[in-house]
Amino acid sequence: MSGHSKWATTKHKKAVIDAKRGKLFARLIKNIEVAARTGGGDPAGNPTLFDAIQKARKSSVPIDNIDRAVKRGSGAEAGGADWQTANYEGYGPNGVALLIECLTDNRNRAATEVRTALTRNGGSLADAGSVSYMFTRKGVVIVPKGELSEDDLMEAVLEAGAEEINDLGEAFEVVSAPTDLVAVRTALQEAGIEYESAESSFVPSVQVPLDAEGATKVFKLIDALEDCDDVQNVYANFDVSDEVMAAVG
Repeated sequence: MSGHSKWATTKHKKAVIDAKRGKLFARLIKNIEVAARTGGGDPAGNPTLFDAIQKARKSSVPIDNIDRAVKRGSGAEAGGADWQTANYEGYGPNGVALLIECLTDNRNRAATEVRTALTRNGGSLADAGSVSYMFTRKGVVIVPKGELSEDDLMEAVLEAGAEEINDLGEAFEVVSAPTDLVAVRTALQEAGIEYESAESSFVPSVQVPLDAEGATKVFKLIDALEDCDDVQNVYANFDVSDEVMAAVG
């Protein structure tokens, strides 16, 4: 899990580069619209919406865009799309398992884009259930280190339901049951500890170690999937060492 999280954390830092910003913003806005539609437009009473807004703000999405997305999703403003969830399972190079989450208004288009990205980059679609059993839904909070010690972080989140804390180098990863995500996030806020992101994620139970060549191929595939307009999240069960991560840049 830590190898994938380090990769995801590194990608997050690069995600606001202008070349990718448009796609990132669109993805975050979709999340806000769906959260507002399913749980209402008040972040105080809708934890999923609160976290979606926080993630968008931390990624520099303009406040006006966020506000309009909330209004569209909650029905206060016209123009909201009928986003539907579509999930796919697949395999990448070296037998890496993939879970692909989409939000789309056209399931046929989403399926075609995902299949094309996989087949063009050494991957393939898998039957439903053939990959998902290797992943467990978890709450994941990324906390920048700064001057924060692991002991201080543990003290703040342990009673809130944190199951483990992983050292990612420049940040800590706090893992909990998905039902404890809000409690962990709230505990951090009450302790005055800044967090980078708080979201429900899929964590693999089995990992595939990759060398530099394998990591390069898998990263290329995941980039291709994330370039699909309908793809929201890609989860994979690879593990890469710090040395491999440095080698592939």
